[in-house]
Amino acid sequence: MASPDAFYITTPIYYVNDSPHIGHAYTTLACDALARFARLDGKRVHFLTGTDEHGQKVEKAAAAAGLAPQAFTDQVSERFRELARAMQVTNDDFIRTTEPRHKAAVQALWRRLAANGQIYLSSYAGWYSVRDEAFFAESELVDGKAPTGAPVEWVEEPSYFFRLSAWQEPLLRLYEEQPDFILPATRRNEVISFVKGGLTDLSISRTSFSWGIPVPDDPAHVMYVWLDALTNYMSAVGYPDETAPSYRTFWPASVHVIGKDILRFHAVYWPAFLLAAGLAPPERVFAHGWWTIEGEKMSKSLGNAIDPHELIRTYGLDQTRYFLLREIPFGNDGDFSRAAMINRMNRDLANDYGNLVQRVLSMIHKNCDARLPGPGALAEADRALLGAAADLLGRVRDAMATQAPSRALEAIFEVIAAANRYVDGQAPWALRKTDPARMATVLYVLAETIRRLALLTQAFMPEASARILDQLGVPPDARQLACCGEADALTPATPIAKPEGVFPRHVDAAA
Repeated sequence: MASPDAFYITTPIYYVNDSPHIGHAYTTLACDALARFARLDGKRVHFLTGTDEHGQKVEKAAAAAGLAPQAFTDQVSERFRELARAMQVTNDDFIRTTEPRHKAAVQALWRRLAANGQIYLSSYAGWYSVRDEAFFAESELVDGKAPTGAPVEWVEEPSYFFRLSAWQEPLLRLYEEQPDFILPATRRNEVISFVKGGLTDLSISRTSFSWGIPVPDDPAHVMYVWLDALTNYMSAVGYPDETAPSYRTFWPASVHVIGKDILRFHAVYWPAFLLAAGLAPPERVFAHGWWTIEGEKMSKSLGNAIDPHELIRTYGLDQTRYFLLREIPFGNDGDFSRAAMINRMNRDLANDYGNLVQRVLSMIHKNCDARLPGPGALAEADRALLGAAADLLGRVRDAMATQAPSRALEAIFEVIAAANRYVDGQAPWALRKTDPARMATVLYVLAETIRRLALLTQAFMPEASARILDQLGVPPDARQLACCGEADALTPATPIAKPEGVFPRHVDAAA
């Protein structure tokens, strides 16, 4: 079992038949925020992303591009690495399914399943969607297409099968014994309904194309792309060497974060493969929703896919991170619109958070000899605000433990709003003339509240949070979440530089 202080989080490995878009950025940024938070909270973190590079869809895309599959996947995989770098993602590893370490892991898992009597040779005849890399029963087709709308083709070929039907009851027990194995709850209900409807054995090899990992001892077959792809989560931590320190520390994974379209593969097939191999399934599968763009489904034909690089260039990285993680509850579908993004940037970031920081630090710099003031006796209003800031760590920690970054940010911004009301109510600019000692206390309470806010916003807006902590004079070794308490409170008389704005207002050039 994984170490109790370990946190292993994964994105899906992204399919390299096209360039990355906002959907890929969303999943990766959410995982990055969760990984950053866990590190700040003292966990040993392993954060994995990567690319899924085998299968018929990739083979066809490579042919259309006039490239050999390996050359094609090298190109497209690099685009996903570039996006991770542009978003300053803190992944610990980037796995490619064309790597030797992954091939060795997949073939080892196959041999283990075969040795356990879980694989047999037969022939497959049925409907297959190349776009989804999935098999569908006749009853699942909608107007002659896959449930996703993808075209299907009739496939007849020799195939190895996995005895999925034998794992219906063990899977239902898993879902019952671990009610949080699938989140959100609506997705859990979908999976349980599907499994209760009956499982049939799963075709896990193909002979009609060759771009994949060969089946051990039968190279005429390549492994079904999902058996191949799902194994990445273990190959990245050292499987099949179960004595490897990384495997012993991090497996089973804490959470696989995925899009809802690939839930069945992760919540049914993957735990069944692992249970059949005598291996521990992951602790959780979290399926998030999809983005529409300005009210329309994102699609190639509409040409409305949004380039994440362009978002970052136009609006800023922290602003992009904040919007994507705040706008919708993680797990729900949502709509991306430029108007909504600009509204979030200007209202939440510039007006609420940025203005709070700027006016408080400006007043301290101007009225307290550019040093943090010393507080006097605390009034009820002071204690209320500091108490709300102190309670925030527990609220944010609870939200992040269930992969709810939007709820965590909502809690943070409630305290930002409370701090702004406190500024208006206490009016330190008026106290400067009537009660300078009281002004000093109010400004100290605000500065300390901002310190705690900035510690907690590091996971979501790392660059801006670092600048706020720099301006407060908080040293780099005092920025862990363990420092949120009174023991690490700001030290009066610490010099502060003249403050600089952190969240500028955005003026839309097109407006």
